[in-house]
Amino acid sequence: MPAVTTRPCPADIRAALEQAGLAPAWARLYAARGVSHPEQIAHRLPQLLPPAGLLHIERAATLLADAIDAKKRLLIIADYDADGATACAVGVRGLRMLGAQVDFIVPNRLEHGYGLTPDIVALAAEKQPDLLVTVDNGIAAVEGVAAANALGIPVLVTDHHLPGDALPDAACIVNPNQPGCGFASKNLAGVGVMFYVLLALRAELRERGAYADQVEPDLRALLDLVALGTVADVVKLDANNRTLVAQGLARMRAGKACAGINALFRAAGRDPARATVFDLGFMLGPRLNAAGRIDDMALGIECLLADDPTTAQQLAQRLDILNRTRRDVESDMLDEALAILASFNPTDSHSLTAYQPGWHIGVIGILASRLKDKFHRPTIVLASNASGELKGSGRSIPGLHLRDALDLIDKRHPGLILKFGGHAMAAGLSIPEARYEEFSRAFEAVVRELIDPADLEGVIETDGELELSEHRYDLAAEIEHAVWGQGFPAPLFIANFDVVAQRVVGEKHLKLKLARDGESFEAMRFFNPDPLPERIRAVYALMPNEFNGQQTLQLKLHHWEPTR
Repeated sequence: MPAVTTRPCPADIRAALEQAGLAPAWARLYAARGVSHPEQIAHRLPQLLPPAGLLHIERAATLLADAIDAKKRLLIIADYDADGATACAVGVRGLRMLGAQVDFIVPNRLEHGYGLTPDIVALAAEKQPDLLVTVDNGIAAVEGVAAANALGIPVLVTDHHLPGDALPDAACIVNPNQPGCGFASKNLAGVGVMFYVLLALRAELRERGAYADQVEPDLRALLDLVALGTVADVVKLDANNRTLVAQGLARMRAGKACAGINALFRAAGRDPARATVFDLGFMLGPRLNAAGRIDDMALGIECLLADDPTTAQQLAQRLDILNRTRRDVESDMLDEALAILASFNPTDSHSLTAYQPGWHIGVIGILASRLKDKFHRPTIVLASNASGELKGSGRSIPGLHLRDALDLIDKRHPGLILKFGGHAMAAGLSIPEARYEEFSRAFEAVVRELIDPADLEGVIETDGELELSEHRYDLAAEIEHAVWGQGFPAPLFIANFDVVAQRVVGEKHLKLKLARDGESFEAMRFFNPDPLPERIRAVYALMPNEFNGQQTLQLKLHHWEPTR
């Protein structure tokens, strides 16, 4: 059972935030998340870190400006996840706004694999580009960039992934995580990096007098896409990323989103006028990702590039159908994985690997995430491809840097991992099919070495008890409206309750009536219909509920323990 803790909240910072005008509940929540001044949550565009802080960004701007002046053909090489799709859409839309001739291609996950490979370079060469621009990939494309250079096609790499031991010989690399880059935020998503490149390019064009007789393109129009990609990629929402997300949400709520994003909202049955981080991460993001997992991400990118609402809606409906298919495939794979792991005892193992012939490569990342959540172990799920390799996707837990773990395996067992890359919490890899058991043992050994056993128990951080008077619909609505995410978690509270009534609704949810100190609350426990005891200690979130025009507060139970 995970340990439940209370997030530390410095009393002096909390008091200072209250004195600066924040309501007590908000002062407490923000102080516990490292906010020390209201300016840090103002989320104004002038607060964004300046592009000049990114290493080589001026060179990138010059490269692109020269290409625009010479009317050269640009070709974006995208990635097949939501970050890559939005980064591509931002790149295509932004570069066209700035006068470029630009097209895109995106690798098919099942046919081509990830990134700028020599095969993708050959495919790109058919379009006769003068410059390749990678988005959300490229930092590890040593062979791909070499292949492009051999054809005389320079490459501008824009990426955010961690680099390997060698950098590609690109014409320019913009990546906050490359060696020597002092950019204060290492957490930009791929779409954020591309947006910054466009800001630098516009500044370069301004210096060249491109806007002496015309209005500058307004790159704020791209922030809806930046927000979607940033949230969907689950990067850490530091202050800079929160500003990008907040500004994008504001555009959606103001009716200024692009046709594709509005269409995705409609396909998900959500209202863009009330857009939330939840919508981006759990409604729009999965529908966009479904194209890259099940079919071809070109469909998702075309949706984001569509200007005609009817066309965008048709594409969004196709994405919605793919997402339903993805859910069915995922459910079947999860059932198979749990059957395989029926005898798995988490106390005997520090890690988890799973493989089954016939599993869909496009869904292994989601399956890894599900298994990681269930067993609280660093998890890698693999699927076979036509070339006799196993493609793997991994998810980690706090305390283990997954890419570093794979790097250590690679150094100790040369040839066991054919290639790998990723982040602290997520990574991808490929191994020879015949060496699955060997890899599983090597992964377990490295995880045992690197992780603190206490990290395997799991921790639920809360904001402690909430005053009864603060259990209000308006506070719940304000919390829902705010920007939360990785590294800046949404508020959770804890308290003892009497379970007054409970019943199953929708066959898989538990609807509850809880009581505390003479006050009663409606509550929901989603996706778990098992009955609760008469008295519980519960971890919960405030949830605004609207039904038949009435606004009420509900509690959303995340965890419970029996109590006296």
